[in-house]
Formats: sequence, structure tokens, C-alpha cells
Amino acid sequence: MKILLATDGSDHSKAAIEELARMPFPAGTKVYIISAFESTPLITSAPAPMGGLAGGYVETNEIVKKLSENVLNKATELLKEKNPGLSVSTAAINGSSKHVILEEAEKLGVDLIIVGSHGLGTIGRFLLGSVSQAVAMHAQCSVLIVRKKEGKKRAK
Repeated sequence: MKILLATDGSDHSKAAIEELARMPFPAGTKVYIISAFESTPLITSAPAPMGGLAGGYVETNEIVKKLSENVLNKATELLKEKNPGLSVSTAAINGSSKHVILEEAEKLGVDLIIVGSHGLGTIGRFLLGSVSQAVAMHAQCSVLIVRKKEGKKRAK
């Protein structure tokens, strides 16, 4: 079995990792953990003197990629700690989360995609778009959307 787990380092993604770790899978199950990051768009028509702007642009993109790699390392540690029988590989990929998840799932031929849900309201989904909704609607395989369990609300 092949599983794609998409993470952004949020508590919602951590809930998805923990859910995956609890699930029993057959021997030989492969988990591909990906983290999508988007490069900062360079909005200029002329280069800055001494490469000032271009250098900052490249540096910013390297920082964003490094953050994604750190997220992947933490996800791998958590998953292997809780379910050491899984074979895990990772990739930090430049691009829009929705597109990266769907493209990687198709390229790898996965059987299941697991994502966390941020639980955006109607306006938030309209303004930002829902990654989990887009993945569920367009994936060619099964999709598990994991919601973070909120703490018990106090009675008034």
C-alpha cells in the first residue's frame, strides 16, 4: 500500500500524522510525506545593484524550503516513533499545496492521501480556498481528511 501524507507543520497536520500512526497497515506499506512551499514572487523588472534584491529573494526562498524540510523531519520522527513498521520518504516541493498534493499522488500512484483540515468557515474557504476540499474533489484515489480534536468546552 502507498500513502501520501501532506503536512504544513500545523496542529491540524500533526493530528493527521497521529491518526496515520495509529492505523494498522500491511507489511511493506510506504508513506510519502510531502510539504509544499511557495517561492516568493520576484516583482521587479530591473535587477538591484550588487544583486541586493535578487540575493534577498534567493535567501528567502532557501529559508522557506528549509522550514518545509524541518516540518518533514518532525513529521518523520513522530510517525516512526509511533509506527516504526512504516517505510517513510519525504520531499519538500515548491508549488501550490493543492496542485502539489494532487500531482505527487498521481505520480507516485498512491492508494490513499491523508491531509489535516484547518476547519475554515465559509468565508475563509471562499477567500483562501480549502486544500482538503480541493484534494477530496479532484484526487484519483481515496482521501482521509483528519480534523484536530478540540479540547472540551467548559459549560457555563
